[in-house]
Amino acid sequence: MGVEVAASEVVRITRPSPQYLMGSGKADDVCALLEAHDADLLVFDDDLTAPQQHLWEKKSKCAVIDRRKVIIDIFGQRACSHEARLQIELARLEYTLPRIKRAWTHLERQRGGGGFVGGAGELQIEVDRRLVRDKIAKLRRELIEVRRHRDTQRKNRSRNDVSTAALVGYTNSGKSTLLNTMTGAGVLAENKLFATLDPTTRRVDLPNGQPLLVTDTVGFIRKLPHSLVEAFKSTLEEAVLADFLIHVVDATHPKVFEHIEVTTRLLEELGAREKPTVLAVNKIDLLENPDEMAGAFRALAERTVFVSARTGQGLEELVTHLLSLTSAGMANVHLRIPQSRFDVVSSMHREGEVLEERYDPGSVLMHVRLPKRFESRVLEFATAPW
Repeated sequence: MGVEVAASEVVRITRPSPQYLMGSGKADDVCALLEAHDADLLVFDDDLTAPQQHLWEKKSKCAVIDRRKVIIDIFGQRACSHEARLQIELARLEYTLPRIKRAWTHLERQRGGGGFVGGAGELQIEVDRRLVRDKIAKLRRELIEVRRHRDTQRKNRSRNDVSTAALVGYTNSGKSTLLNTMTGAGVLAENKLFATLDPTTRRVDLPNGQPLLVTDTVGFIRKLPHSLVEAFKSTLEEAVLADFLIHVVDATHPKVFEHIEVTTRLLEELGAREKPTVLAVNKIDLLENPDEMAGAFRALAERTVFVSARTGQGLEELVTHLLSLTSAGMANVHLRIPQSRFDVVSSMHREGEVLEERYDPGSVLMHVRLPKRFESRVLEFATAPW
């Protein structure tokens, strides 16, 4: 968020207190720490209820925010597309609604009509809450339209019968840099949390000529607030709908195995845990002894590759894994296509891998490896191997 951290402290509690989350004695200690450092902001790495936040502000005499507010604000700074801005605004309003303070309770609005004045009208806080609820409903309607448009894009990609892969992983693990290195996508890639919020899809041409669509997705994080999971549902669905996943991890992070666990758990919640996955251990160029950790990573996934998205090291091995995954969904077919149907011949070159091609009078003989889901479209041209 660009906020300077004056001090931090781990507070161990047996049971969360409904008043301050921690005991009142420890709360006094935290307030003393704030005063000692002349700090004007108190941040909790947990969610606070609206009453808890209000009590802390009253006690500490400074601004108090929680983990969810921090993440929403960071997301707000990074959002670029219309969809991302809608998602952030929805999450922000849902966070704000229970926290609207009674700043205007002394104001009442009289409602009446038909020549008489009614009783006490809405308090200003009730008006504010109603306006927020109306805006939340409007944003949800707009997001439904955006998601419908995204679904149409997905259907068009599916109709083209091109294999798809999603880059997933903990935030700041190097997914965007990897996409840029593989495809020259030009996606924003910086050393900060949630540099990418909007999914970006780019085409990669594999060595056998077959295309692969690779999508960069929003990074995961420990204790990702449920409201943000819901707000970014259409973005996260890219991982659910992909044919397979590229799980990118930052090998240099001291909590890399915890990050892998967090990502795996979130994929399970999304229903994408069982998808074929390549574990891409990134930033190995920054490790002094990468071999020391190699065994631990290989024990986690059947397909593990060590790469540097920055230098391109290991990308050939990654592409080999991607090639084997796409080939697993391929079918070998022999076709006799009339020369009047060169549109089918062109599509075979475009969508599949042509292993052999011959010309007979009036027809084209082709031995092609193509996606199994495309096979039914060319059954009328199928023939026995020659």
